[in-house]
Amino acid sequence: MKVAPSILTADFTNLKEELESIKNADYIHLDIMDGHFVPNISFGPAISKKISENTDIDLDVHLMVWQPLFWVPKFAFKRTKYITIHIESDDVKETIEAIKELEIGVGLSIKPKTPLKDLYPYIKKADLILIMTVEPGFGGQSFMEDQLTKVKELVKYREKNKLDFMIEVDGGINDETIDACREAGVDIVVAGSYIFNMKNRKEGIESLK
Repeated sequence: MKVAPSILTADFTNLKEELESIKNADYIHLDIMDGHFVPNISFGPAISKKISENTDIDLDVHLMVWQPLFWVPKFAFKRTKYITIHIESDDVKETIEAIKELEIGVGLSIKPKTPLKDLYPYIKKADLILIMTVEPGFGGQSFMEDQLTKVKELVKYREKNKLDFMIEVDGGINDETIDACREAGVDIVVAGSYIFNMKNRKEGIESLK
């Protein structure tokens, strides 16, 4: 299991030390919110650039925005491994091509109420599929276990169609929900509150791995 701590829960006044505390992570997850697509605002390209300059870990950028095509180039840092957009947002096809042109992995995500079939027209272009296990917008929410049905369906779809995208889940991940994720076939978990509320973040990451 790969682990991507969500930096949204970190202490941004102490960023360098916070990044040091999670240096055994596989990726760093950046939750980018515009206040329209989800009812919250997080941080933008300037802080994200600082994060990228202060870590050796690849970035997993999650754009929870209405106009991802506008934002994609602003998050194309040297360490950006994936840029994930929501299929419920605008200009999905064009944004997928824009991410590919930057030679960054394409991530596609759906909200909990969006059916999995809505992903299928775009799925062959995806390097990563992110299934939200909470309603996006705020940290600390309870895990929606019913969303793992989508993960199980994706595992079968990937095998049947000989695809190789990674499957990621985000929301409510902790030492109690991780086993269900592993059993469902999840490849990467995003964890925020669980890791950053710990005194020893490295141990928290290892407990999920």
